[in-house]
Order: sequence, then structure tokens, then C-alpha cells
Amino acid sequence: MKRYAFVIHLKKEKYTQYKELHSKPWQNVLDILRMNNVKNYSIFYKDGNLFSYYEYYGNNHEKDMANIANNPTTQQWWNLTKPCQEPLSSAGKKEWWSSMLEVFHMD
Repeated sequence: MKRYAFVIHLKKEKYTQYKELHSKPWQNVLDILRMNNVKNYSIFYKDGNLFSYYEYYGNNHEKDMANIANNPTTQQWWNLTKPCQEPLSSAGKKEWWSSMLEVFHMD
């Protein structure tokens, strides 16, 4: 298992919409994540930022992430959530959610 964490800005005016969307996530989206080895997925909010965390249990993260991204249901879900977000100013050119470096972990 490998842990992944990401951060992105949440547009202030979209906070309520984003929270409501995630209070009733689509079951198909959750199933797609599970089918591609994602478990223990959480999103947290603080001071205009979203922090996401998940555990990956597969053998090919890049392939599984592509499967998720190329799924039509995932794309429909992202069409609803993406307008709520904006990348960090420090994000790479192709980066939407910015990856975070793990500096400490305790089991």
C-alpha cells in the first residue's frame, strides 16, 4: 500500500455546492475508485483549501489513475466538481490537484 495526498484551492463561492456534492457522491464513482485499487479516500477542507488523501493497493498507479480519469462517469462527476476548484499558484503545468510530499507517518 502507498499513501497519496493532494491539495487544491476551493473557490469561496463554491464551498456549499462542493460540500453538497460530496454529501451524496455517486455510487458509480466510488465503485470506479475501488475497482482501481483506491481505498480509505478522504477530502478535508481548511481555509479555502481542499486536502485529499487515499491509500493505493494496486501494482500500477499510473494505469489505474488513467482508468479512473478515462471513465465517462468519472468525467461527468469531474464536470460538476472541477468548476469549484482552482490549482495552487505553485502547481505544475499539467497539475490540477498538487501532490504533497509525505514527511512523516506513524502506524
